[in-house]
Amino acid sequence: MLRSLLLYTALVFGANAAFAGAIDFEAAKANGLAKLVETEPTDLPDTVFLDADGNEVRLSDYQGKAILLNFWATWCAPCREEMPALDELQGELGGDEFQVLTVATGRNAREAIDKFYAETGVEHLPILTDARQQLARDMGVLGLPVTVLISPEGQEVARLPGDADWASDAAKQVIRELTAP
Repeated sequence: MLRSLLLYTALVFGANAAFAGAIDFEAAKANGLAKLVETEPTDLPDTVFLDADGNEVRLSDYQGKAILLNFWATWCAPCREEMPALDELQGELGGDEFQVLTVATGRNAREAIDKFYAETGVEHLPILTDARQQLARDMGVLGLPVTVLISPEGQEVARLPGDADWASDAAKQVIRELTAP
């Protein structure tokens, strides 16, 4: 009986460790992402936001990809510090399995976004906007910047309020864990 219980326990914990997207939050926090908070897997709102051409976009359009969703604004000083690292992360790890989405929320004129991208050297990130802040509100964003990690299954799994070094080894490891098969 005890042997069966031990075997069952080992299988349960072993199986949990084998789930795709298992993030080692303690390691992430210890290695530089101190503000990263694990959340209960939560379905995302199907709120419309816009791409650079004014086309409607939804988070569900990215189903099957892990997403690092960053809410920012052109007037936000911490966003200015963080954006080059987000761009580097997208340049290095972005592709079929992972995408960094940076959504300018609130009043951010296209000219101001273009200037912001040029001044900060952003080359790999799409221009996405949430002028009425509906997506930000639906996702409970209260300040900027805020970054939300989304699993390939389309659920929020973690959140980081404030800025972070998303080009750090710790951040890249989190993304590798999130996209692991």
